[in-house]
Amino acid sequence: MPEARTPAQIEADIARRRSELAVTLDEIGVRMHPSTIIGDAKAKAASKVDHTLGRACAIANRVVSDVRAQFVTDEGVPRLERIVPAAMLAVGVLGLLTASSRRGKDKK
Repeated sequence: MPEARTPAQIEADIARRRSELAVTLDEIGVRMHPSTIIGDAKAKAASKVDHTLGRACAIANRVVSDVRAQFVTDEGVPRLERIVPAAMLAVGVLGLLTASSRRGKDKK
């Protein structure tokens, strides 16, 4: 059979539990405060943006490295057999776009 507690022990237990409850209620109040909720939402959004930007940068770096590897050897020497046709294609496309743009302006 458990020992009977004295009134002082009971009062001390009640005071301790009140203190614990007050701390818990303060924590809930802080968590439920609108500024805390907004701050948490901003932090989550910033984290997602950082994560997305990090992935995008990694992908962009990989693409740039892959494209560079097509036009430059591992030693850094330009691959003219690939650069010249690509440059000619770019000039041709630019010429077509320019001609098309001029035709559109002339019709107006």
